[in-house]
Amino acid sequence: MSNIIVLGAGMVGSTIAIDMTKNHTVTITDYSEKALQKAIKKCEKLTVIQLDVTHKKELQKIIKPFDLVICAVPGFLGFETLKSIIEAKKNVVDISFFPENALELDVLAKQKNVTAIVDCGVAPGVGNFILGYYNELLNLTHFECLVGGLPKLKKWPFNYKAPFSPVDVIEEYTRPARYVENGNVVVKEALTDVELIEFKNIGTLEAFNSDGLRSIIYTMPHIQNMKEKTLRYPGHVTYVKVLKESGFFNTEKIAIGNSLVSPLEFTSKILFDEWKLNDTDKEITVMRITLKGENTEGEHKTIVYHLHDEYCKKTQTSSMARTTGYTATAAANMFLDGLFKERGVFPPELVGKYPLCFNYIFDYLKDRNVLYLKEEF
Repeated sequence: MSNIIVLGAGMVGSTIAIDMTKNHTVTITDYSEKALQKAIKKCEKLTVIQLDVTHKKELQKIIKPFDLVICAVPGFLGFETLKSIIEAKKNVVDISFFPENALELDVLAKQKNVTAIVDCGVAPGVGNFILGYYNELLNLTHFECLVGGLPKLKKWPFNYKAPFSPVDVIEEYTRPARYVENGNVVVKEALTDVELIEFKNIGTLEAFNSDGLRSIIYTMPHIQNMKEKTLRYPGHVTYVKVLKESGFFNTEKIAIGNSLVSPLEFTSKILFDEWKLNDTDKEITVMRITLKGENTEGEHKTIVYHLHDEYCKKTQTSSMARTTGYTATAAANMFLDGLFKERGVFPPELVGKYPLCFNYIFDYLKDRNVLYLKEEF
């Protein structure tokens, strides 16, 4: 049994902490006392500490006694928090979706003799594990990840609910999207190249460019074609584009009466209730990972992984929290069990290349009824 600390008591962070209590002693921290009380109501085994992770010395002091840190803070706090953890010589599993390149901290992690497994959620995360595994078996030419979290109940106009802050969602809609085409990195605006795609058990969804390839642009440069797209119900992109083009996502403050307010701040406040995923809201996570390449005999192979996961009534846990959080706890337990011992910063594709690690992750998810169905042809 290890002593674990989870930074962030949001919907995903609290799910991670509760799952880790099955085999470990767990402390959870957050800036919000309300979030901490909500977590401890769900699981009395948790110890809670109120913490502002931007106070670096306090953060490093608090994490000192723990065997492993799991970082589940909002994206805008992620990179600096991860850096502080590594500087404190603490091993870490990270799911904060920050815009910076985590591999920039690799030298520091090696100097501090630290293992940092980053981007360890559903996407980025599971798709990377799959890519890393099959990159060892096939000469890959194509990788595509289609993924989205969707409410079961559609509410006009956005038909969307988020298990995290609207600011993080808007970041996904404004950050330029990078993909690889014929060996070249292409940069386009997010929300572009919208296409309608059919999914079993759910129907037609729209897919659009988003910046989800992240580390694999650098770790898998030999793969000629790689793309990640976000999934939403049809019509969502049009409404978001209206807000974006009208300036509602701008960060520069404007004068309203005697106050200075950024449009993004205002929009996030308005959308918080509109997009907020409540604890008992039924929702779905949909993902399709497609890989194409040749085996050692020169035969063309296509591998497709399908995920259709829904809100768990028994544990009252959202699908996005399950699929994201349990991937992080799988990686945490895999590391604690001694299956991965390398030092440095490792996105999941550099872990999934080892069959023992890959199988551990998917067996762990299967035990929690997060099921990935594979097709091969």
